[in-house]
Amino acid sequence: MLDNLKPQPADKILALMQSFRDDPRADKIDLGVGVYKDAEGRTPVMRAVRTAGKRLWETEQTKSYVGLLGDPAYGDALRDLILGDSVDPGQVSAAATPGGTGALRQGFELIRLAAPDAKIWLSDPTWPNHPSIIRYLGIEMGEYRYFDNATCTVDFEGMKEDLNAVAAGDVVVLHGCCHNPTGANLTLAQWGEVADILTDRGAIPFIDIAYQGFGDGLDADAAGTRLIASRMPQTLIAASCSKNFGIYRERTGLLMAITHDAKLKTVAQGTLAFLNRQNFSFPPDHGARLVTTILTDPDLRADWQAELEEVRAGMLRLRTQLADELRQRSNSDRFDFIAHHRGMFSRIGATPEQVEQMRKTNGIYMVGDSRMNIAGLNARTVPILAQAILDAGA
Repeated sequence: MLDNLKPQPADKILALMQSFRDDPRADKIDLGVGVYKDAEGRTPVMRAVRTAGKRLWETEQTKSYVGLLGDPAYGDALRDLILGDSVDPGQVSAAATPGGTGALRQGFELIRLAAPDAKIWLSDPTWPNHPSIIRYLGIEMGEYRYFDNATCTVDFEGMKEDLNAVAAGDVVVLHGCCHNPTGANLTLAQWGEVADILTDRGAIPFIDIAYQGFGDGLDADAAGTRLIASRMPQTLIAASCSKNFGIYRERTGLLMAITHDAKLKTVAQGTLAFLNRQNFSFPPDHGARLVTTILTDPDLRADWQAELEEVRAGMLRLRTQLADELRQRSNSDRFDFIAHHRGMFSRIGATPEQVEQMRKTNGIYMVGDSRMNIAGLNARTVPILAQAILDAGA
């Protein structure tokens, strides 16, 4: 049997990580891996997470399974963080999952089970794992225009034109905030226009929200998701706690299905439990309990929000510094978009050849499409990157 297996294509980002590790240069810069780092290059444990972990260690009485859907308190806490009061909680089914990727996988499985002929539409570009999972599941896939490579801004007219061709019953995947890989976000007014188009076409939105709090703040980053959820008859949401709680290795995610029909809600809840059972049975619980402890304790929540705001503000400072350095050195405003992008990533419009030149000459590692992780920078390395970008002819 095993001799029938064929080598699988290497994940480009994981391969880039390995190349960075193998590079002996002391002044190399890692802008590839999608993990938050502080100015010292560390991915720290947040203060509230450390306190919640100690509290959990002291009070936890069992390591027995939780339910198939996870601890209900976790689902309630994360639902409220993301949706606020935009929908009635009684309309929301929720299932804990192994990370945001697990939530996406379960959501795609739900789509295949409920509507096997539906096409799933992705932004061009999008996070590479989106199309990878969809292809693996054998689901038909389409793309809608999203990013203008010339201006490094949202191609909203192209997006609207493509979404107006979506068929009834199709699913449209939307990035809730901090678009990965581009960093270019929709305005709230544009979210409203997208909701109008999806309603008119009879399409189902599936929102991937993995960076809430990294862009313009917790509520601002959730505004588009809340607008869609409040206006659409049905919505799917995949959420991740990896970034905003810094608990990457705990694999803490949530899949939500929102419907305005109470009977459908009961069926959806049962289906989410069924899908979890078929895939991994009971979801991991440690990260979920950390999140629940933080979100339900006023002092811990306040400390978490304060540290998250420090992280967000730090990335904005790096964006502004890089845009200013590029403006000064190039005597041009063509890189000002970097200061307007949000989240960890920006796609800067460099060619694969220019990206490779920066790697060879300067030891700067970014993805071949020129997606770079802003959080991989610090005040010292920003001028180095700015000059390398210009020297490469980007």
